[in-house]
Amino acid sequence: MATPETPVSPATPTENHGMVHEHEMMHEHEMGHEHEMGHEHQMMHEHEMVLGNEIVPGMVPEDEMIPGNEMVLAEPQPNNVETPPNNSETQPGKRRKKKSIVWEHFTIENVAVGTRRAQCKQCKQSFAYSTGSKVAGTSHLKRHIAKGTCPVVLRNQQNDQLSPYSAPPKMTVYGGSNGAAPKRRYRTASTPYLAFDPDQCRQEISKMIIMNDYPLHMVEHPGFLTFVQNLQPRFDMVSFNTVQGDCVATYLREKQAIQKVIEGVPGRMCLTLDMWSSRHTVGYVFITGQYIDSEWKIHRKILNVIMEPYPDSETAFSHAVAACLSDWSMEGKLFSVTINQPLGDAAVDNLRALLSVKNPLVLNGQLLVGNCLARTLSSIAQDAFNFVHATVKKVRDSVKYVKTSESHEEKFIELKQQLQVPSTKMLALDDRTQWNTTYEMLLAAMELKEVFSCLDTSDPDYKDAPTLEDWKQVETLCIYLRTFFDTANLLTAPTIPTTNTFFHEAWKIQLELARAAASEDPFTSGLTKIMQEKFDNYWKSCCLMLAIAVVMDPRFKTKLVEFSFSKIYGEEAATYVKAVEEGIHELFLEYVALPLPLTPTYVEEVNGSAMRQEDNGQGGLNASCNGLGLTDFDVYIMETTSQQSRSELDRYLEESLLPRVHEFDVVGWWKLNRMKYPTLSKMARDILSVPISTVTADSIFSTVSKEMDRYRCSLRPETVEALICAKDWLQNASVDTSPAPIKMGVPI
Repeated sequence: MATPETPVSPATPTENHGMVHEHEMMHEHEMGHEHEMGHEHQMMHEHEMVLGNEIVPGMVPEDEMIPGNEMVLAEPQPNNVETPPNNSETQPGKRRKKKSIVWEHFTIENVAVGTRRAQCKQCKQSFAYSTGSKVAGTSHLKRHIAKGTCPVVLRNQQNDQLSPYSAPPKMTVYGGSNGAAPKRRYRTASTPYLAFDPDQCRQEISKMIIMNDYPLHMVEHPGFLTFVQNLQPRFDMVSFNTVQGDCVATYLREKQAIQKVIEGVPGRMCLTLDMWSSRHTVGYVFITGQYIDSEWKIHRKILNVIMEPYPDSETAFSHAVAACLSDWSMEGKLFSVTINQPLGDAAVDNLRALLSVKNPLVLNGQLLVGNCLARTLSSIAQDAFNFVHATVKKVRDSVKYVKTSESHEEKFIELKQQLQVPSTKMLALDDRTQWNTTYEMLLAAMELKEVFSCLDTSDPDYKDAPTLEDWKQVETLCIYLRTFFDTANLLTAPTIPTTNTFFHEAWKIQLELARAAASEDPFTSGLTKIMQEKFDNYWKSCCLMLAIAVVMDPRFKTKLVEFSFSKIYGEEAATYVKAVEEGIHELFLEYVALPLPLTPTYVEEVNGSAMRQEDNGQGGLNASCNGLGLTDFDVYIMETTSQQSRSELDRYLEESLLPRVHEFDVVGWWKLNRMKYPTLSKMARDILSVPISTVTADSIFSTVSKEMDRYRCSLRPETVEALICAKDWLQNASVDTSPAPIKMGVPI
C-alpha cells in the first residue's frame, strides 16, 4: 500500500479492479457488518459491466438497472485516497455493498437458518430473497415499487410525478482513459412513465359514451366500476350526474367551434327537418344544416335535436326552425328547408309566414319548402309491394322454404346445375323494414324462376310455387322499381351529392311513370298509377329547384331542361321552360339587389384587397373619399351593376356546353370561375348545396319512421341534443366531404 506522502499514479485496468473491490470490502468493514460475512460473500455474485474497453466490477447487473433511466454506477474514488490491496484472502468475511437502488426501499431480515426475506420499508410487506444458495433476485421487488403496488410509493408518485427509479443527474466512474469518465450506457424502459390525469380520464369517458351511444348510467354499473377500479385504483369514478355534465360540456366545447364555422360561411344555409316519433307521444325534430364553405367544400352537420310536445300540429316544424335560427344566429341566411314528410297547406303557410319575417324569401318562397327524395321513394316502393302483396308473399315463402333448410337448399342448387340456369344471384330473405332487400330478393328469385317451377318434381314437399302470371307481375314490378333503386343508391354515396345530380333521375322517373300509366296492360297501368300519384307531388314541389340546379351545371344549362320537358309535357313544354328561365333571372336579380351581410370570411377578403391597393399606391384616393357622402353614387353603382350582372348570367347561358365527363365536380368548376362570374357563382353555390334527402345513408331505404328509443326519452331534452349533436361533430371532424377531383375534356 502506498504511503500518504507518495503520490498515486493512474491505475491500470487490473489495478482498478482491485481498488474498487478492496474499497467496497473496507467500506463494509467500517460499517461494522462482520457477522456471517463468509457465507454471504459466497452467495453474492461478482457483477461486471463493460465500459468502453474496460471491465469495472461492482456495477449494477442488467437485471437491477433502473428502468427508463441511466444505470447507477459505483462512486469514484479521489486519486489521493488510499485503497487496500486486492487480496480477498486477507479480508475473507467482508460483504460487498449492494448497489441496486431497490435497497433504498427494502431491508433484509433473517427468518430462518439460511433463509432471508426482503421487507418493504413503506408498507412492511415481505418478499422472498434467498434460501440457502438460491437467490430470488430483485425484479419482483422493483415491480412492487415501480408498478404502483405499494400504496405509499403510489402516493409519493402522485405528489412529485417522478418515478422512484429516477437516476441521479450526473454519474461518473473511474477507469476511463486519462482518468476521464467512460461513455455511459443507457437502458430504455419498455413503456414510458405517464402521469395520471383524472380530468383527462373524465373527458375520455364522456367521449366514449357519446361516440358509442352508451347509456349514461353505465358509470354506476357494478361491472364497469370494478373494471375501472382494477385498471386505475386512483381514479374516483364519476356519478350519473357528473358524467351527464361532462357530456354536455363536451357538446358545448364542440359547439363553439361549429359556431365559428357557421359564422364564416360565405353563402346561405340549407336545412333539413326529420321528425322522429317516440313511445311518449312526443316528437323529436332533427335539424341538419348543409352548406358550402369558403374553400368550396360541401358540409353537412346536425345542428339541433328539438323535442316537440305536439308533433302532429301545424306549427311543429315552424317552431323547430325558429329555434334553430335563433340558436345559431342564422336569421337572414336561410335558403331552403327540406322536410321528411309532405306538409299540409296550413303547415306550409305557417312556415313561410315565419320565415318571411326572420329571413328574406327567395323567389317569394317558391324554393323554400321541399320534400325528402329518400322518403318519397321508400313510400312509393312500399305502396308497390302492397299492390302485389299476394304475389310477393308467394315468392317470399318459396325463398324461405329453400333458405331455412340445408337439405332443401342442396336440392335447389343441384336442380339449378341440372337445368344449367346461368344466374349468379344468391337467394336471401328480405328485411321488410328495408325495401331494397325485398327488391333484391324478388330480382334474384325471378332469375331463378325456372328452378322454382321444377322444384316440386325433385322435392315433393315443396308446394304452392308462384305461377307464370305471378312471375310476370314480379318482372313488371322489378322493371319500375329499378329506377327508384338506382336513384336511391346515389344518396348512399360517401360524399355529399350536389343538387344538380337529381334532375336527371327525377325527370326520367316522371317520364317513365307517365308512359306506363297510359299502358293498355291493366296490371302495369294499375301499378304505375299508384307510383305516379305520389311522385307527381314530389315533382311539383321540387321541379323548379332541380331545374335551376341543373342549369348551374355547365355541361347542360337550359338545354337539358328544354329536352326533358319536351319529353314530359309535349306541346306544353315551352310554357314550363319559360317558367324556369324567368325564375333563374329573377333569382339572379335578387342576389344582385340583396347581397349577404359581410361574413368574417368576406371581411378578410375585403381587408386583403384594401391592403393590396395601398401597396399599389392607391390608398390616398380611397382615404380622401371615405368622408364624402356618396349615397347617390352607391345607387348608381347598384343600377349599373344590375345591368352588368344580368349580362353576366346571359353570357354564361350563351357560352357553349362543356363536354359531358362523368366524374365532374360542378362545385369545383364554379370555384375556378368565381372571378369570371362573381355574382352568379354565389347563386350557384347556394343552389347546389340544397339537400335532397333528410336522412342518413343507412336509412335511405327504410320503410318505417325513425323512433327515439325509450332510454333517451327518459333523459332531459338538452342532454339528448348534446349526445346526438356531439357524436355527429366528433365523427365528422376529420371526414373529407369534398367531391371528386375535376375531370373535364377541355380546359376551363
